[in-house]
Amino acid sequence: MVLITFIFLAVAGKLVYLQVVKGRSLQARALDQWTRDVPLGAIRGEILDRNGTVLAGNNTTYTLYVRPNATSSVERSAEVISTVLEKGYDEIYDKISKKGVSEITVAKKLSKEQMTEIVDAGIDGVYFGRDVERYYTYGEYLSQLLGFVGADGDGQAGLESYYNTYLRGQDGKELTETDLVGRELTDEIAYLPATDGLDLRLTIDASIQFFAENAVRSALLEYNAKSANAVVMDAETGAILAMAQAPSFDPNTPDRSDVSALFAKMKLNAISSVYEPGSTFKIMTTAIALSLGVVSEKDRFYCAGGRVVDGKRIRCWKSIGHGSQTFAEGVQNSCNCVFMDLAERIGADRMYEYFSLFGLTEKTGIDFLGETSSILLKKDSLKPVDVARIGFGQAIAITPMQLIRATAAAVNGGTLVTPYLMESVEDATGRTVVRNYPAVGRSVLSSGTSATVRKLLRNVVSLVSGKLAGVAGYSIGGKTGTAQKYEGGKIAAGKYVSSFIGFSSVEHPKYIVYFMVDEPVGYRYYGSLVAAPYVGQIFSKLFEYEKIAATEEISPKTYFEMPDLVGLSAGEAARVAEKLGLRLEIGGTGGVVIAQYPAVGEITNDHAVGLVTLSQEGV
Repeated sequence: MVLITFIFLAVAGKLVYLQVVKGRSLQARALDQWTRDVPLGAIRGEILDRNGTVLAGNNTTYTLYVRPNATSSVERSAEVISTVLEKGYDEIYDKISKKGVSEITVAKKLSKEQMTEIVDAGIDGVYFGRDVERYYTYGEYLSQLLGFVGADGDGQAGLESYYNTYLRGQDGKELTETDLVGRELTDEIAYLPATDGLDLRLTIDASIQFFAENAVRSALLEYNAKSANAVVMDAETGAILAMAQAPSFDPNTPDRSDVSALFAKMKLNAISSVYEPGSTFKIMTTAIALSLGVVSEKDRFYCAGGRVVDGKRIRCWKSIGHGSQTFAEGVQNSCNCVFMDLAERIGADRMYEYFSLFGLTEKTGIDFLGETSSILLKKDSLKPVDVARIGFGQAIAITPMQLIRATAAAVNGGTLVTPYLMESVEDATGRTVVRNYPAVGRSVLSSGTSATVRKLLRNVVSLVSGKLAGVAGYSIGGKTGTAQKYEGGKIAAGKYVSSFIGFSSVEHPKYIVYFMVDEPVGYRYYGSLVAAPYVGQIFSKLFEYEKIAATEEISPKTYFEMPDLVGLSAGEAARVAEKLGLRLEIGGTGGVVIAQYPAVGEITNDHAVGLVTLSQEGV
């Protein structure tokens, strides 16, 4: 009785296991054995710009299948197929007349016209599967941002991967009941329809993106640089209007032979790389000092070409010094000594509190994969020399997107925004399924402090180093940046990150444009000469595209022939430039000019920026 009871329970348990636990999987296996299916690929959702321009779309093609056992005339089928596909009759006949095969894939990537022609011929035993092939309208433009899809149609990188759940859809099948060798048992066909993916509408504007793309490609060629990058953002909402990077690649034909090299090309520097911001970071120091009340516009500072902090001499970029100047003039001159003094007044504790407020200690939260965090020294380990260097943008590494976000807060009235790329998700009818609203951020500055920051930064563009970012008739503010790069803990000779960040209008900031050139080659490496002109170029095209009218009187330019400054002292060269109305950048630490830009005899104007290179100290 015990043995019988045990056997009975074992059999009952097995039945429960097969019927309940494994029931669905066994049903699926049975269905697979007595049916043949033709896949119906879901159409992946399109990626659109904010105006509906297709950035990533689909080409629908078809795969031709033949079931030999369901074909009444192999000869007739081979004749029709070979004619439509323009292939040899013998090749097609040999393929579809194989014995012992239930289904044969004859050809892939047929057009709709080819499929229709074969169907209209009336041959039997022929089936079609729908395939969807991704294409990117503008090739190398936007490639790092959009990413690409894999062979299975799923997103592998960029926004294709980040929003894959919305875009991918669900594949369907066409099912036919067959016997063991693949003969159809019924004329009925069951369809499991595919569910197409949803469309993704971005904040990107294709026209503004073109302006940025053309600028980064021009800069890459002009300076033979490692990379060039541009971002255009709405300062009020955080919507990204353009994000361009060169060099790039074509996502239509990505080289998958070297995966590591491919993903290196795909890295979006504005989000996934950190840099010392250099003088663009002085915007933060300015905003913090004004907010804390440790400085006023008329406070005076003295620059003798450097400061000694903790027994270490830290040079100003202008080795001969700026002399006595007000705080407002110090901002215009981008004087390192002024910002070292401000950093000392602020102190490490309050400095890091504001870094947290401005979002510099956290990721921006942008809807993109691979965002990198900033690199900050531990506050408890900071020395006075570290605090001084942070004041003018060294000893701190942040992403360009963190800088853009923080700058937006400094100039938009004091509100921290969250950058974003997705505007909405829509179905095939255009109905909005998901809407992305601008995130309401915390207040980091008073509106009065923000207005003062804007006024100071406007002078940088209208009066001094940022002149080349200006557009006649429009109010633009901004700041240049020229940061030395480090390798192995030491300064890498001749390697710089040249940047400019600007905004417009000064009265009501709407657009922020950031431009960075990584490792420009040549003696022109200052942000005022390398990056600022491209910001001006982007702004100029942006104003024209958005039909924004000029609001300021356009002052005429005075043209002159560039004199010979070589052999003069730094002071003499500066006086000549001042008489001509030419803003002069000075490189080197010696006392005699050995090179100049523009070259002798070149025609230039009093709205330009010049550069003289001094001999090395002691030479």
